[in-house]
Amino acid sequence: MTTPTSARGRRRAPTRIERAAGRAAALQKPRVILALLLLLALTCVMLLDGYLRAEVGGDQRVRTGASSSKVPDKVLDGGPILTFRGGQATTVSVPSKTIALTFDDGPNPTYTPQVLKILKQYDVPATFFLVGSMVSRYPGIVKTMVQQGNEVGIHTFTHVDLSYQSDARINREMQQTQLALAGAAGITTTLFRAPYSSETDAIDNYSWPVYKKLGDEGYTSVFVDTDSDDWKKPGVSKIVKWATPSGTKGAAVLFHDAGGERSQTIKALPQYIEKMKAKGYTFTTVSGVIEKRNAASRQTAAASTATNGQATTGLTEAGVTGTGAASGTGTDSQPGAGTNGGTVTGTDGGTGTGTSGGTVTGTPATTVPRLQAAHRTATGMTLYEGKALIVAVAIAEWALPVLSGLLFVVGVAVMGRFGMMLLIARRHYRQRNKRRFSWGPTVTRPVSVIVPAYNEKECIANTLESLAQSTHPIEVIVVDDGSTDGTSEIARAAADKLGMPNVRVIRQENAGKPAALNNGVRNASYDIVVMMDGDTVFEPDTVRHLVQPFADPEVGAVAGNAKVGNRNTVIGAWQHIEYVMGFNLDRRMYDLLRCMPTIPGAIGAFRREAVLGVGGMSEDTLAEDTDITIAMHRAGWRVVYQEHAKAWTEAPGSLKQLWSQRYRWSYGTMQALWKHRKSLTDRGPSGRFGRVGMPLVVLFQIVTPVFAPLIDVFTVYSMIFVDFEAALLAWLAVLGIQLACAAYAFRLDKEKYRYLAMMPLQQLAYRQMMYLVLIHSCITALTGGRLRWQKLKRTGEVGTPAGVSG
Repeated sequence: MTTPTSARGRRRAPTRIERAAGRAAALQKPRVILALLLLLALTCVMLLDGYLRAEVGGDQRVRTGASSSKVPDKVLDGGPILTFRGGQATTVSVPSKTIALTFDDGPNPTYTPQVLKILKQYDVPATFFLVGSMVSRYPGIVKTMVQQGNEVGIHTFTHVDLSYQSDARINREMQQTQLALAGAAGITTTLFRAPYSSETDAIDNYSWPVYKKLGDEGYTSVFVDTDSDDWKKPGVSKIVKWATPSGTKGAAVLFHDAGGERSQTIKALPQYIEKMKAKGYTFTTVSGVIEKRNAASRQTAAASTATNGQATTGLTEAGVTGTGAASGTGTDSQPGAGTNGGTVTGTDGGTGTGTSGGTVTGTPATTVPRLQAAHRTATGMTLYEGKALIVAVAIAEWALPVLSGLLFVVGVAVMGRFGMMLLIARRHYRQRNKRRFSWGPTVTRPVSVIVPAYNEKECIANTLESLAQSTHPIEVIVVDDGSTDGTSEIARAAADKLGMPNVRVIRQENAGKPAALNNGVRNASYDIVVMMDGDTVFEPDTVRHLVQPFADPEVGAVAGNAKVGNRNTVIGAWQHIEYVMGFNLDRRMYDLLRCMPTIPGAIGAFRREAVLGVGGMSEDTLAEDTDITIAMHRAGWRVVYQEHAKAWTEAPGSLKQLWSQRYRWSYGTMQALWKHRKSLTDRGPSGRFGRVGMPLVVLFQIVTPVFAPLIDVFTVYSMIFVDFEAALLAWLAVLGIQLACAAYAFRLDKEKYRYLAMMPLQQLAYRQMMYLVLIHSCITALTGGRLRWQKLKRTGEVGTPAGVSG
């Protein structure tokens, strides 16, 4: 904004209007950014939820039948627990008559709590290998699981086959699961079980490097040697049978508490526990297995010392060094050193603290329950990031169902609006175009045409030229609202050239469009006033058609049929489709429902007494046309639509101008609705508009467009991450419905169909811009911003109607 300079060269202070315009301009950018941030937040929520459900970044590949030639035989033939110390692979078997009960794929909100209840009932611990995405969605279950004395391990974040993944993806899968555990239960863990893994003899040349990498980072990989195959749902008896090891052999037994319907597992679990206890088996965790092995090794070492008189440092079968089977005190290089069922105090030498994505992080608790020795207390950034992850997921879990519900409502509203428009528009057309239809006696008396103008030097001559051809007697009042480009002089010269003695030019200080219109109404000579914009041209019969409804004494105002004159550009064609399909179909519907919300500023007619009776054009809102239309409804006047009264207007020619215009329109509409909100509780005509028109306008012009981007966001998301063909077909189906509606609207208005070829592109670009404009307007309304009447740059390319191309 520049500060004007007086004739003496001194700067004068900006006017009140100029200061208001400057403040409004200063507020524009932050609100646009906020609107874009809201859209970005919606996208992030969807992507997070999709990632949790393995729709984003999901990988369903599972490797089978690969060679294991590079895997050491002692690993292939070893026990189900695999550790690496100093790069040396060591396996641990489950002691006889011992069951390491393990569950995969949880937590599940339905089945995991039932499993925990059964385990608590029978006083049985278990080890749960958890999927990180599920942990972040159901943190309360994991917290209960740990508090109950069970052990947890990592089953990756999105349940992918790590043998196909890059090191970066492997690190991310491990790190994110650790963060989820930290946020849910305040711990991390050193236990890991790969998805789709089974016994150690299934390790192949592709998965072996993964286990080595994770082993070097402090993880203990856990396999199974007895599988219940409960995921096959073979029946309770078979699950119990398949989960039972032969003889007195110990086993790491696999069940599933998630990943599908697990009612058979829930029924089989109590029977299995009772059966194994009856056979003399004890249940423990993976750390409990390692502790049992270590205790046995220390006892053997102690006996050997007593026999040979030699000192020993203990057994290293599981990579553990320690002294004293009874005290359980010393250096713990692997979870599980000490006496089974006791606690351990010492330093964990096997836990890495580096920054690698997959390295185990956390501080060992000074006193760790023996059966949970793999757990590490989460501290520092790990704990805070974990809690942040849980909060973010909770927001996504709450927001997506709400957004999905809104999407359904918006979809129903959009389809309902199309259906209502088509049915009611057809009825309106047939009713108004009957041969016998008449408003009453033909209106032939003169009317006043008011043309508010502010810096309209490019257009005012064309406007007057079109009025000179009017077939209805008129007087023309041009109200120059403080123009600085010679608009009034051009208007007078054009009137003289055209031989129009019925033209009066009134100059006033710049006060805005409502003030200019009110000035024109006060100076009007006749009881009917026609209002038009300074950039608009009328057809010769426009005024005659426009005033005929006033033959009905109940009619207080008439809306005309505004047409885009500069439609041969891409932006112009998009607006042309919108005017014909949206505005004019809407007006047909609102007309029959007797709740027309807006008389367009480009073409409208009023009874002068009605305008003065409601206080004239108000400056309370930016949409003075919507404001006065609602006011006339509330005063008891009928407002109708006259499709045959056509006006050709110059639509914005650039995206910036279009944004500015529609921003003012949408914000002004919200102001007008808020101003007249008391009509919702009024009686009579005011209450009728409040309870019929107001909800329709709010639903179709504010709520539906604000949330309509959900349709596009969900569509793009589905195309990229879910099912491209199905999403594309759904989008094309909706586009087909819109094309059908548009084609019918074009048929009613006798427009050429060739412009409909621009509609697919309009849906991809123009519609999204309109959504952002409306969201921007909502933010402005919520933050209490105010705008002034904004002037658009005109080119004057819309000439007389005869020169307008169809």
